[in-house]
Amino acid sequence: MHSASFTPILLLQLTFLAVLHGATWTYNGPEGEHHWSKHYPYCGGAFQSPIDIKSELLRFDPTLRPIEIQNYNLSPNEQLTLGNNGHSVQISLPSKMHISSLPHRYTAAQLHFHWGSSGRPLGSEHTMNSKQYAAEMHVVHFNSDKYPNMSMAVDKSDGLAVLGVLIEVGEFNPAFQQFLRFINGIKYIDQRVQVPGFNIRALLPARLDEFYRYDGSLTTPPCYPSVLWTIFRNHVTISRKQFLDMATALYSSHAQESSPVPLNENFRKPQLVDSRVVLVSFKEARGLQGTLTVTSPLMRKRVVQQLLVGDLADLADEGFYQLLPSASEKVHAGKKKDLKNQHSPAKSKQHTLNPSLKKSQNHRPVGKLGLAEDALCYISLEQNVLHQLKLSHSENQLAQALRDEAFPKLNLKSYLDCKSDLALPTIRNILRGRPTDEAFELDRSLTKALMTKQKTSSAIKPSVPGKNHGIFPSPSVPRKPHSQGYPHPWLLPMEWED
Repeated sequence: MHSASFTPILLLQLTFLAVLHGATWTYNGPEGEHHWSKHYPYCGGAFQSPIDIKSELLRFDPTLRPIEIQNYNLSPNEQLTLGNNGHSVQISLPSKMHISSLPHRYTAAQLHFHWGSSGRPLGSEHTMNSKQYAAEMHVVHFNSDKYPNMSMAVDKSDGLAVLGVLIEVGEFNPAFQQFLRFINGIKYIDQRVQVPGFNIRALLPARLDEFYRYDGSLTTPPCYPSVLWTIFRNHVTISRKQFLDMATALYSSHAQESSPVPLNENFRKPQLVDSRVVLVSFKEARGLQGTLTVTSPLMRKRVVQQLLVGDLADLADEGFYQLLPSASEKVHAGKKKDLKNQHSPAKSKQHTLNPSLKKSQNHRPVGKLGLAEDALCYISLEQNVLHQLKLSHSENQLAQALRDEAFPKLNLKSYLDCKSDLALPTIRNILRGRPTDEAFELDRSLTKALMTKQKTSSAIKPSVPGKNHGIFPSPSVPRKPHSQGYPHPWLLPMEWED
């Protein structure tokens, strides 16, 4: 991130906008996470984070590259800003730090922490098969190939990449002590100090080639689903004293307030999965013997093209649900199987492309669904949806309307990127414009098949948006829609001010 772009004047403007849009939020109480969607409708929307990473969500992806980071070893001569933003401890990072192993260059902006309390040392946001760790570190990066800074990237669907590190209480960690020794200088909100640069790489696990990957969101308001998450498989440890330094020394209130508010248990609870899967870069481990191997992007694109231009009557007769990854991913990590059959048209009837698709697929490409190179802009989407709702005097349905509008787009993009199963609302969205009778027959066949599969499957219950499904309850009504053109100041690096 280009630190110089965040001047004190800009931060003052951001603070004013945050107050104007009712930005006050906490983790508990009347402004706690269950009420976030009143002011931040995306917090009640699709593809939210964190999630509980369960074994049945895992899909082995042999194409995942090890995480490669550049310029993480900082000189002590470089000054970093350590601050208390009222929600976490945050360290601003220089723009030379970046991830080089993703499709785009992602430049570092800041890192921060989530933790429990002295009486309950359980504060990680992501959980593993319901196991919660003591704390969690997030190293936030933005897509600097496409956006000039964090403020422009935060509300774009391809805007952010976050490295998540799970933290357990155990051995003393000298790398964490590099900033914890200054923590008494930031006891209260908005306090900040300068600390010497150190090796940020030392905060991460030793192995960067073993991780979980999924599509998700910011875990704090405004909760934009703009994050490519990488959660490292191996946790790091800090001593109990180091944990208590964070859990007991900080306050989310100002120094002059008569009743200080402790800053602890600053984590969001796990969110609905929303048809997503979690890719893993490893398969040799206890409990992974039954992990499915993800189907290829080529096969997934063929499925979508079949929906776009294939013979729907034939699809309904053949049982189209067999084409979906949730039913067709039968390759187990522990078995040897020729994956080439997944990368080319299969011999079986359900994987055979119809002649009509082969002849016409170039006339209705996947991009026709709005999945061109342009990413979703969530602020613009919110403004457009709100405008439509105002025409029918239905502004109180903003959170649900945004979810219904965003989910098919997010699900389809994530499906093509191998990080989601194709959900029924998305299929229905694709079928718009197709012959009504044929689309109806396919919809009926697919709905019946999925209902049968849900009854017999041991997988987690899918969460599908929309009023007709009733699986995801409508979130609270937003009092003042949040439609500002900047992220909130707690998302930005805290810069040093003289």
